Amino acid sequence: MPRFTLVVPAYKVQGYLGACLDSVLAQDFDDFEIVAVDDCSPDDSGAILDRYAAQDSRVRVLHLPENVGLGRARNAGLREARGDYVLFLDSDDTLAPGSLSAVAARLADTHDPDVLVYDYARTYWDGRVVRNQLAHMLQQAEPTSFSLDQRPELLDLLQIVWNKAYRRDFVEEHGFEFPPGYYEDAPWTFCTLITARRIAVLDRVCVYYRQRRQGGNILRTRSRKHFDVFDQYERVFRYLDEHPELDRWRPPLFRKMADHYITVLDRPDRLPQDSRAEFVRRASADYRLRKPAGFVRPGGPRGRKYHLLDLGAHPALAGAKVVSRARTALRRSGRRQVQLTKRRLMGTHYRTQLRLPLDENLAVFSAYWSRSYACNPAAIDAELARLAPHIRRVWVVRPEERHRIPSGVETVRLGSHEYWTAMARAGYLVNNVNFADAVVKREGSVHIQTHHGTPLKSMGLDQRDYPGSAHGMDFKKLLERCDRWDYSLSSNRHSTAVWERVYPCSYTTLETGYPRNDVLLNATAEDVLAARRELGIADGTTALLYTPTHREYESAFVPRLDLARFAGQLGPDTTLLVRGHYFYDSSPELAALRAGGRIVDVSSHPVVEKLYLAADALVTDYSSAMFDYANLDRPIVIYAPDWEIYRTVRGTYFDLLNEPPGAVAADQDELAEVLTSGAWKDEASAKLRAEFRRRFCDFDDGRAAERLVRSIFLSEDLADLPPVVPLSERCPAPTPEQAAASVGAV
Repeated sequence: MPRFTLVVPAYKVQGYLGACLDSVLAQDFDDFEIVAVDDCSPDDSGAILDRYAAQDSRVRVLHLPENVGLGRARNAGLREARGDYVLFLDSDDTLAPGSLSAVAARLADTHDPDVLVYDYARTYWDGRVVRNQLAHMLQQAEPTSFSLDQRPELLDLLQIVWNKAYRRDFVEEHGFEFPPGYYEDAPWTFCTLITARRIAVLDRVCVYYRQRRQGGNILRTRSRKHFDVFDQYERVFRYLDEHPELDRWRPPLFRKMADHYITVLDRPDRLPQDSRAEFVRRASADYRLRKPAGFVRPGGPRGRKYHLLDLGAHPALAGAKVVSRARTALRRSGRRQVQLTKRRLMGTHYRTQLRLPLDENLAVFSAYWSRSYACNPAAIDAELARLAPHIRRVWVVRPEERHRIPSGVETVRLGSHEYWTAMARAGYLVNNVNFADAVVKREGSVHIQTHHGTPLKSMGLDQRDYPGSAHGMDFKKLLERCDRWDYSLSSNRHSTAVWERVYPCSYTTLETGYPRNDVLLNATAEDVLAARRELGIADGTTALLYTPTHREYESAFVPRLDLARFAGQLGPDTTLLVRGHYFYDSSPELAALRAGGRIVDVSSHPVVEKLYLAADALVTDYSSAMFDYANLDRPIVIYAPDWEIYRTVRGTYFDLLNEPPGAVAADQDELAEVLTSGAWKDEASAKLRAEFRRRFCDFDDGRAAERLVRSIFLSEDLADLPPVVPLSERCPAPTPEQAAASVGAV
């Protein structure tokens, strides 16, 4: 029987769950078990739990058949607990290193009390760590264990369950369980503390309490859910009625109830305006019903609020304060907006346009900082033309890049009069990066963030740990830009989990797949051969697409291949398609190779997907091209001469050398050997690619653009959209060899 059982419920926490479990499994005390409860989570949380359970026998997983809420999920885990003590850990929080050792030692020193209370610290997205303001209440004084009568101030700690260890037989003896609802911690916390015969404290931060920027906490939502607080205090006082021996706790708990009701009313971001009067009426009725005989109100402003609550004085108690705060918030918001407008020189025209109605039939597109017509936005644009031709499609383009836009595409010049008009009036804004800070998110407009790759390298808030690649990035500004997103596209569950953690905003994730990759599933043999002819690839030639990634921490391009020598190593039947800043040398050897078609510079080719179709294999280092190319189920070779430097300076989400999509080479000669020996396309390489595809090709099945357009632009029900085709049933575009055979047979 383990010393501890940690109950970890999980619901829509795929971006944080790994960090939570890792913080427990890495503890230096290992006499514990984790009972993880998948509360029928719609995201990848359940699968993440299963992976951890498969790797570590200390993890057991319960998959609930329906979503029951946090309290009941905890109950399910509690019923499975085998430890001497039960600890609860929310799945977006983490344990501090050494916490379980400290808890175990303190329990031993205090002779196994019913409840041990330890401390926590709040952690914020910007890196701040702030310890509980009431930490002084946890001073480890004599006696080492005590009843609540000796230290009643513990009732004033935050009403949470995850800062305590509960002796399991104490919990079972009294039949404690969590009620349904949103304030379920209050009845459990109060009832266990007033019932415990012996309590101990540990003056140490054991839990890091994650403060999400948005979502994840009822206290940050404005809704009628806050009325649940009445049901929870009904349970607290019912418990007192059932246990007359605890009646001495009625006045302190009445005070906690009144304080809690006032706190809800004091926060203008919790109750809808039209329900505040009803809340005051119910709070006032509870106050009068449960006020103990002889109760004396506290003094000062707090006492006056008690008096108003007793009277049910809604305008005085709620309205005036709410109006005052709302006016202050509006003034501050207005000042910020004016400053933003001045800084970005939007001018009178943009402000005027923002006051005009939205054009629900106007969609504005941009890609790669308005430098091209490409990627997911271009694929969505094409599908809109097919399925919703009534929607006008306008692309934002930098003046110097206008020549890169296909004919027939309507454009506006970045920063122009027409640009600000379109940005102010568009019902839809689509981009694979962020629009400028000056762009205002209008109510009713729909912002779609398509992204432009699957993350191997650290992104978003994770870049704070890698300043060499962040280049002084303002993360607060970054998240303000991301706050404008309504939808975030994802091509695999890995991306979903990363985006939701590193961009913690209130968007909805669309696991439609990447529209730009539709062509990799839908292209025909003729399309493949046409792509090769366009690039001048001779029949019977093996075409290798080489796509090294950019290193943000390098001030200039550092070549990793001697292209002339490499082409010689590969032989005359191989063509290198090279994409990027690689023709740094105007040597006669390179010029001859280019003239003879042995090396083709595709750095400026506008459609990378055509390059994928034309290539027999991909050679890359750490570029996200590998995730897209994997949809073709063609060989991928990883050339990683500086992997340890890259992962140390930039940060990565997995070890590419241990989980590659194919053969791996660490230097040029080894790469040449892989490509000339046939190792690049052997059975071992195919096995690695199959596992990589299983992990990263979740949703790209050729119908991503259709799903997005029909659901977002045409408002069709999700149930009516084409489901994602299972990976095993997909038919990627034919390889060049298959395409040549197919066309030749015809």
